Amino acid sequence: MNIISFFGLIHEIFKKGKPDINKIQDKGLLAVKIGQAFALRIDFLNPETTTELSKLYQDNQTLPSEELDILLKSYVQKDWYDHFASIEEEPMASASIGQVHRGELKDGTAVVVKVIKKNFTENFRRDANRVMDFFKVVTFFYPKLRRVANPVALIEMIREDTLSELNLDNEIKHQLELREIYQEYHTRLDLSDLDFPKIYPELSNEKVMVSEEIVGETVERLLEKESMDYKFLRRLFRLQGFFMFGIGRFHGDLHPGNLIVYNDKYYFVDCGALGSVSENLRVGLFNFMKHLSHNEFDQCAEALHQMSETQLSEEKFEKYRIKFNKLYENFPGKSVSEVSLTRQMMETIKLGVHHGMDFEKGIFPIIKSLMYLDGMVIRCNPDAIMMEDMRPDIPILEEWVNRKG
Repeated sequence: MNIISFFGLIHEIFKKGKPDINKIQDKGLLAVKIGQAFALRIDFLNPETTTELSKLYQDNQTLPSEELDILLKSYVQKDWYDHFASIEEEPMASASIGQVHRGELKDGTAVVVKVIKKNFTENFRRDANRVMDFFKVVTFFYPKLRRVANPVALIEMIREDTLSELNLDNEIKHQLELREIYQEYHTRLDLSDLDFPKIYPELSNEKVMVSEEIVGETVERLLEKESMDYKFLRRLFRLQGFFMFGIGRFHGDLHPGNLIVYNDKYYFVDCGALGSVSENLRVGLFNFMKHLSHNEFDQCAEALHQMSETQLSEEKFEKYRIKFNKLYENFPGKSVSEVSLTRQMMETIKLGVHHGMDFEKGIFPIIKSLMYLDGMVIRCNPDAIMMEDMRPDIPILEEWVNRKG
């Protein structure tokens, strides 16, 4: 994707009417990843656009089925096939970097085989570097953009996360890390809503991964069918909140397509990207959310200030505090469809930056995760007053935050 193609992508996303998903996919993997990122931007894109862009999480182009055997033969040894009774040629699902096929092991175990699509890594790295170089020039002449919207950080995050996903060894390693955190804490804290599919590392490598088949439905499909239960969705907030605020290591791409619901549990899949935040950011952002749930805006302003790597003078902080309260004066009692949490968070960060604050890069992945959750709530229960609904969960999350380690 060159710069002209990139501007064509931006036009496709921001034009009136629905974006053309096929045109976005034709521009390559980077375009798909950028489109997925904008599918979350319910803070400034209309619902029709974000709903259409959300299809990029599942409705990606697939390789012709006849190429599957050719791909596998280039990725695995001959004796790899000896472990399987069968592998279906037609993919059961396709994502932006790979596709998944049902299979059965010789012992009768139902599995899925994930295969990375061909020629993606180098093409993606080239496209991402080209777009990053362009934005580095733009932000050199307009440095404030780097601190507020930061397109360089966005493309860099997409590049790092996607390159990590393109190596399935990372997915195995990251799932193991999350599973080990789960094993360490599940006897002390209620993590019974969470599980992970079993992975077969002896049958996997950086291009192919074999894991057990989970026969449930993705949250994306449940939202599409309007059959996602809001109370059950709130349990996801506690789980992701545990990893984000309690541990500081979390699934970095927990969109609705990467969550499977089965037997009243959430299964985290596609763990190729992990988010990581510092102690200061982990605790500070939790305190911000805690005070926000009780409409304690002065304390929210102080929590955000504590997260800043640059501290304001008393005079500047007071000006910022007054404007912060002004920003949130209509927030209490409003549903997610009336006031988007995503919009509030982006405006909050922008306000802090305009008054001289500066935040570490780690804040973007955690805000991205909150944007995912916010988007799910809007689609599931647009009348929900989310921050008020979270109040009963705050003491549970606070215990996890304080008991880390």
